[in-house]
Amino acid sequence: MAKVLKGIGASRGIALGKVLLLKEEQLVIPNDKIKDVEGEVQKFKQGVQASLKDLENLVEITTAKLGAEKAAIFGAHEEIVQDPAIAQDVEELIKNEQKNAIQAVKQVFDKYHQLFLKMDDPYFKERASDVNDVANRLIKHLLGVNIVDLSTINEEVIIVSDDLTPSQTAQLDKKFVKGFVTNIGGRTSHAAIMARSLELPAVLGLKNITEIVTDGAMISANGTTGEVMIELDTDDIAVIKKNQVEFEKNEALLKTYVNQPTITRDQHKVLVEANIGKPADCEAVLKNGGEGIGLFRSEFLYMENDHFPTEEEQFQAYKEVIDQMHGNLVIIRTLDIGGDKRLSYYQFPSEMNPFLGYRAIRFCLDHPDIFKTQLRALLRASAFGSLGIMFPMIATIEEFNQAKALVEECKAELIAANIKFDQQVQVGMMVEIPAAAVNAKNFAKVADFFSIGTNDLIQYSMAADRMNQSVAYLYQPLNPSLLNLIKMTIDGAHTENKWVGMCGEMAGDQLAIPLLLGMGLDAFSMSATSILKTRSIINNLDYQTAQTLSNQALMLSTSKEIESLVQAFLKKNNL
Repeated sequence: MAKVLKGIGASRGIALGKVLLLKEEQLVIPNDKIKDVEGEVQKFKQGVQASLKDLENLVEITTAKLGAEKAAIFGAHEEIVQDPAIAQDVEELIKNEQKNAIQAVKQVFDKYHQLFLKMDDPYFKERASDVNDVANRLIKHLLGVNIVDLSTINEEVIIVSDDLTPSQTAQLDKKFVKGFVTNIGGRTSHAAIMARSLELPAVLGLKNITEIVTDGAMISANGTTGEVMIELDTDDIAVIKKNQVEFEKNEALLKTYVNQPTITRDQHKVLVEANIGKPADCEAVLKNGGEGIGLFRSEFLYMENDHFPTEEEQFQAYKEVIDQMHGNLVIIRTLDIGGDKRLSYYQFPSEMNPFLGYRAIRFCLDHPDIFKTQLRALLRASAFGSLGIMFPMIATIEEFNQAKALVEECKAELIAANIKFDQQVQVGMMVEIPAAAVNAKNFAKVADFFSIGTNDLIQYSMAADRMNQSVAYLYQPLNPSLLNLIKMTIDGAHTENKWVGMCGEMAGDQLAIPLLLGMGLDAFSMSATSILKTRSIINNLDYQTAQTLSNQALMLSTSKEIESLVQAFLKKNNL
């Protein structure tokens, strides 16, 4: 009888194969002082050039295998390795403190790694692995250590490692690598994103899997459930193979939903859209049949830069997304910076609780010059398709009106300059603060639309940091208090004939979908890979039945009761 280990399902599918245990050798960082400063600086520069050559090769391989979108990961790595701020920090440590190049690189990259690691947003938090990937490559070149080439694997295996870097993942050949399992990582890590692109099953975050399994042992990894089975016998293997066949049948069925509208059996239509962070993400949205962009996180343009992006730089990025979506609505969130999202070129004030402090719309209203640069870029982009401008972290009507007044100022400036834009561009807001949900009926009189950001709405409603493991039990998407806030938001908008979307993780949660549908949510926005499953659920439901379900759920007292109700409902409907 097999032993089952539980991790994080990061890429759907079921893998069966022999373990290839990948253990990286420990890098020994010398701490001796140097005398030849210029020689050490030159050594660092040579390491950078060698790393760039590797990365250029990876861009070429990944473009051929996965397309330009995924190759952009290594474009970002190229930017990191030759970032002038990083180079300056390294060279200063060499020149001022006589540190050797390896030691200086380690110290500087560790600083940036910690910066990302401390961020609350899981997407940004996972960017720490990119910094590590680049640092390890550079240090290996400086040490003269060989870099493992996974493209040479020539037998069917499941890779088991502490972590798998994006550059390692890009080398994997699906013909031989059937999946991978790691000690660390999560759904938003680049390794997970690459695994989904390669359609390789992946289970991450198993903590000590490398200490449990042995090289060559037969294991199974279920990237859908997050389960890894070890110590398999012949009966276990037979069941796993049967499950693989069933999974492939279901996947083929899901792909039939790509070009279908999202519409219930009793003809109630909604939209299933995607959340993106950069223009290159649109490729996956279109591949999965996304009906628009429910959230474009514009802060990426700021965080991946060494200056506040200019109006022209922003305009080009926004226009690129709008062009790719061929007339489907694109909702772009204005700068959501502060809290855990910091900029290398701007010093935020020190705060006791930055998540409840000077961030998002509060920062933007206090810096109208920065805000208006973005608003002008957004308005200019609106001339090329369907655009919605969305303000984050709105708590009061006054804040929304101030922000909207700046939009009107920008419109007047563009008219005076004879620059085209959509005069009817939609201007809406995130509902992520409980006060906004409670006051939704009044907000709906001034906003064109709402988008519910459940990640923050949950943690603010429950007074529980969602990244704090000690209070993780309070992160309850199906808590009746949260569902009532969502219903209040939807009803408030609909009284003024305004539409409501949701761009938090909850929008793609299979247990939440029937409830949200029944409450009247108009648009569901999620990661691109969740689109088809969500559409398949909605298209096989009746809207009236979902309404009855949501009404029943709102009368219950606990998350567990609601979860049981929905599970029984999905089972009854064969979903």
